[in-house]
Amino acid sequence: MKKQMHRFKKNAVLGAMMALALATLSITFTPNSYAQEPVIGVDHPDALFSSIDPKLHANKQVVYHIVKDLLEAGHWEMADKYLSKRYLQHNPNAASGLDGVVRYFVDVRKVQATPIPEKMTKPVVAVIAEGDLVTVMYPLPVRDKTTNQLLYTTTWFDTWRIVDGKADEHWDSALKN
Repeated sequence: MKKQMHRFKKNAVLGAMMALALATLSITFTPNSYAQEPVIGVDHPDALFSSIDPKLHANKQVVYHIVKDLLEAGHWEMADKYLSKRYLQHNPNAASGLDGVVRYFVDVRKVQATPIPEKMTKPVVAVIAEGDLVTVMYPLPVRDKTTNQLLYTTTWFDTWRIVDGKADEHWDSALKN
């Protein structure tokens, strides 16, 4: 009788532990079980590209035109106006140098130029400038590859080092394609 009672308690404890483990797993792996505030851009992103400090303002304006004129509108024929000849690229998908980055967007990504917008239309979360660095944060929607359903949003970062009025170095959060 004692053995049966001990076995019963042991089985009850194991059963309760299994139920708890399964409940934890179902909560942990339920797609919508986590909390996340969506990442959204500000209403007027153009305003983020200014500063009362003249040097930071000039650096932010270089980046503003890189984002609006080159990345958003695809006018890579204007790249030498905003990027240095040596342009060090830390994105693993594009080569360093002005020619390398232009080739990446024009020949590899096949970006077609569109009219340059009067104001930026790309959503921007924040622009941070310190010394010769300018970082732009963008909302990045992540979608299911098969259904295209929005899974969540996260943040994309681009940082440029500005030297003599042009971007001379670039970092972002890209992974190798």
